[in-house]
Amino acid sequence: MLVGGPPCQAFTRIGRPKLREVERHAEAFKHDPRVQLYIDYLRYVDACAPLAVLVENVPDMLNHGGQNIAEEIAEVLENKGYICRYTLLNAAFYGVPQMRERVFLLAYRREVANAVAFPEPSHFIDLPRGYEGSRSVALKFLNSDAADDAHHYIHAPKATHSLQPAITAADALGDLPVIEAQKLIQTGELRRGARRFDAPIPHCKEPHTSFAKLMRTWPGFEAPEVLTDHVIRYLPRDYPIFARMNPGDQYPQAYEHAMKMFEQQIELLAKKGVKVKAGSKQYEEIKATIVPPYDVGKFPNKWRKMWRDQPARTLMAHLGKDSYSHIHYDSRQARTISVREAARLHSFPDGFVFCGTMNPAFRQIGNAVPPLLAKAVAMQMMKTLKQMGGGVADEVRRTQSAVT
Repeated sequence: MLVGGPPCQAFTRIGRPKLREVERHAEAFKHDPRVQLYIDYLRYVDACAPLAVLVENVPDMLNHGGQNIAEEIAEVLENKGYICRYTLLNAAFYGVPQMRERVFLLAYRREVANAVAFPEPSHFIDLPRGYEGSRSVALKFLNSDAADDAHHYIHAPKATHSLQPAITAADALGDLPVIEAQKLIQTGELRRGARRFDAPIPHCKEPHTSFAKLMRTWPGFEAPEVLTDHVIRYLPRDYPIFARMNPGDQYPQAYEHAMKMFEQQIELLAKKGVKVKAGSKQYEEIKATIVPPYDVGKFPNKWRKMWRDQPARTLMAHLGKDSYSHIHYDSRQARTISVREAARLHSFPDGFVFCGTMNPAFRQIGNAVPPLLAKAVAMQMMKTLKQMGGGVADEVRRTQSAVT
């Protein structure tokens, strides 16, 4: 089997503004050299002649400047002797505590299979309104006249209410050690600098859900006696804001909370006889210690406080920059999520080790396919391949060798 995914940064709409800024061209994303890496992937198909092929990428792959990359890959694979289909799978339907939508393309040699199937969901959730942004854009393109030739797209198996509820953020994180950021600041245990994985934090709770138990006992990746990657960002200005935010609040609400805190500070100084004139240097200096500098109009989605009783929103590689997209639901802890919590929300077992320091680890997690979703797809592929029988596989190999 050949399994992989061309780098998604070339396709995702989130990365396009930055690329336009660098290239100073409105359609710079179309000229990103990484866009062409799927062609190299297809060269590996020629070289390896696998019985099965899997490609994973972001939904925007279906509409890259009006180009459906998945359909193009499918057409090439069909011409190479494969039967091929692609669809959109959401990780929350497969036991991952995260609402993450991705394209999966599957192909099998025609001697192996005459149909392509995707895994049946194991969990159910009514996705929140407005969540399916990139998915809607992709499907809108697929349903348009411009995409009448998207013959290889099929709808994913449907999740039903009879399935068990989706794993929530609290289900995933509730047994991990509490980190009260503001207390750590006061004691000096949390300060500026690279966050390394060298501070042991012992487990203080037993696994509280079946998901938490799986994360601790995954065969071959059992949890260590102490956690060393349960580390968070040093954000002293923002911890008080996090504490005031409500679940689901984004940057506009966070900014409002910060402005109220700033106004209260000015009033407190006035009561003490210190009058701070609006617009003065002192006024701006005090404001800078309390209120984030980001434009509310430009960064409405920059921050988000998680819901306790829902899966997390999509974890992206941008976690390596600031982590504001995933503020812990527990106001007492008042912080962004740790590396280990991000790993849990992605369904990485506790014994899985990330390389480097905090920022690279966040990027590794955000770029990865969630293991439980990967397992569901892999099990479906195994089922298809087993149905053909070993004899057919051997005959295909002999034929391919003769042709080569």
